Amino acid sequence: MPVPEPPTQAVRPSSLDPVIAARLSRNEAGLVAAIVREHGTGDVLMMAWMDDEALHRTLTTGRATYWSRSRQEYWVKGETSGHHQYVKAVSLDCDGDAVLVTVEQVGAACHTGNHTCFFDELPVTAPKTELPATATKTGLPVTAPTAETGTQA
Repeated sequence: MPVPEPPTQAVRPSSLDPVIAARLSRNEAGLVAAIVREHGTGDVLMMAWMDDEALHRTLTTGRATYWSRSRQEYWVKGETSGHHQYVKAVSLDCDGDAVLVTVEQVGAACHTGNHTCFFDELPVTAPKTELPATATKTGLPVTAPTAETGTQA
């Protein structure tokens, strides 16, 4: 009985810089998640999918371009709705499986007409916890200058 071939990633042809393409870790469909946030406010607006070509178009046109999984085609945010996204920055995450797209949003980002797609907040019932006073964003303890050296310990 023949051994089945492992699934391959569906990477469509693209003009994306090969150095950038090599850093991407795509899902089985050849896509990476695109988290979109608003320049200035930092609000998370939406999540969509990009393949290599959508990322290439986003980087080279300055217009947020995504891959529609349902329609199997590219779409430029705002082409139909008029709610455009003008790209200010794109960052690749540490694993290469997501990009953070920072945009100037014109109009609503969500197809529902809401400014953000994340308007349906769920109740968190877990007990509230406070960070220790020594906690920082880096996870390293906060230290104070020593009296002897004037430098941090």
